[in-house]
Amino acid sequence: MLFHEKAKRGGIVRLRMSFQSRRELLSQVVSRYREASREQKSIILNEFIASSGYARKYAIRLLSMPAVAPVVSIQRQRQRSYGTEVQEALQILWGAANFIGSKRLAPFLEELVPAMERHGHLEVTEKVRSQLLSINPATIDRVLRPFRKSAPQGACTTKSGILLKKQILVRTFSDWNETEPGFFQADLVAHCGQSTEGAYLNTLVLTDIATGWVECLPLLFRSRHAVIESLDYIRKILPFPLLGLDTDNGSEFINAELLAYCEREKITFTRGRAYKKNDQCYVEQKNGVVVRQLVGYDRFEGEGAFLQLRELYRAVRLYVNFFQPSMKLHEKHRSGARIQKIYCPAKTPFQRLCAARGAEATESLNTIYLALDPVELLRQLRILQDALWKHTVLQTGEPPAGINSTVRLAEIEFNRIELNHSAQNDRNSISDMVPSNPEPQKCKYHRTKAVRAPHTWRTRKDPFQSVWAEICGRLEKNPERTAKSILRELQILYPDQYSDGQLRTLQRRIQEWRAKAILTFDHRWLEEGQLLQEGLPRPLGAKIQIDELPGK
Repeated sequence: MLFHEKAKRGGIVRLRMSFQSRRELLSQVVSRYREASREQKSIILNEFIASSGYARKYAIRLLSMPAVAPVVSIQRQRQRSYGTEVQEALQILWGAANFIGSKRLAPFLEELVPAMERHGHLEVTEKVRSQLLSINPATIDRVLRPFRKSAPQGACTTKSGILLKKQILVRTFSDWNETEPGFFQADLVAHCGQSTEGAYLNTLVLTDIATGWVECLPLLFRSRHAVIESLDYIRKILPFPLLGLDTDNGSEFINAELLAYCEREKITFTRGRAYKKNDQCYVEQKNGVVVRQLVGYDRFEGEGAFLQLRELYRAVRLYVNFFQPSMKLHEKHRSGARIQKIYCPAKTPFQRLCAARGAEATESLNTIYLALDPVELLRQLRILQDALWKHTVLQTGEPPAGINSTVRLAEIEFNRIELNHSAQNDRNSISDMVPSNPEPQKCKYHRTKAVRAPHTWRTRKDPFQSVWAEICGRLEKNPERTAKSILRELQILYPDQYSDGQLRTLQRRIQEWRAKAILTFDHRWLEEGQLLQEGLPRPLGAKIQIDELPGK
């Protein structure tokens, strides 16, 4: 017999059977029950109730009926409405939306499908297109169930600043009913790994209440002056003015400098209650969905990691604000102990901003949105993520000799669906972004593994020393080039000089180069706009953080 659930009632744990198992048990018991005496019937009935979980009167009625054959399965009478074409198209759209939940994905398909078709990533018939636009969240979960799968906790580094608490107004979770864009909640996310000792990077996260617009900026040090400088920069790249700021009670926020800054710039400054994370629920949610999911829980230190994290956030701000829908609570009703919550349809921050400010005020943003390719953005996010994780600080042991202390030379474990970044790949291909097999897969959070001490000594001459400048030039033009493709070109240019057995040596040299290189976000394929000019000033490429390169 198959048991699939445990039910606990009145302190007694009962095993609840499936429907098919109950029918199998009924077919075996009913004949004995009909032939038994009155006393035996009572014993059989009690055993049947204890096994099946049926009510007593219903069990008596079942056992009094003629013997029935066990039910093999419950057959569905209607045919499937959504075939394999819809499933394949939905996988592509789900991958382009970074594997978000069905309740956020379903209303966003109306915007995402045309964007994918506009950039040539999706070609479907009119019937499939209409099915995609009318599919509901429950059906999306059922269609994507074979491909779904699910998160560690970060350390709390908030140190209370108590001197100015009485001068700053408290704003609780029930007071947030803003409809005008510009009122932000702010928080810091620490990239300290397993230990809060020493200096490490932090991320300043700002979330607009009305639209859900998200801005992330790395901080080299956790200080009040770094927070003020970051706020100055964020105010320049925001597409609307910053009117209000709500923070927690950390000393980097609760201080005289930030209070004076907000009074001077006419920004409403409020704070939440201590140990009440619901007061800052909007930004706390983005800490996990945006920062922890994309950056992870590793430790990052130094200027190299700071520059690389900043480049990652240049791409994140476009992808999250234009292509990541979120749900907002519309109203809730309390009936005794039960609370019913009603949510608005999921929309992106850009859609909410357009609805709040009108078409004329958001014309420049709409031009940028039409030029954005969600697949290209997601591809570059993956490249920048890989580049950032090479700056992870080792959790134990000393850093490699001769290498920046923020560099980890071992290969990074990338637990999400990986993309192939070789130069020969077509950038419009999305087949590598979604699961190709029906095995369940998860979008896991990144966490590095312990590595052994690196091999720093050399017992023979470096075979690539004479052509290393040429190799670096190729990597600077196309940082995603693989060592194998570069070795193939060298074998053509210099016959009989390089063999296939030297591939591992070249891979190690390129790995060291990438550990010292800062990859920049490519926005040359976008149309020019104020947001891009101020927020994304660098072209695609790589710059070297340390002048001395491997092999020189």
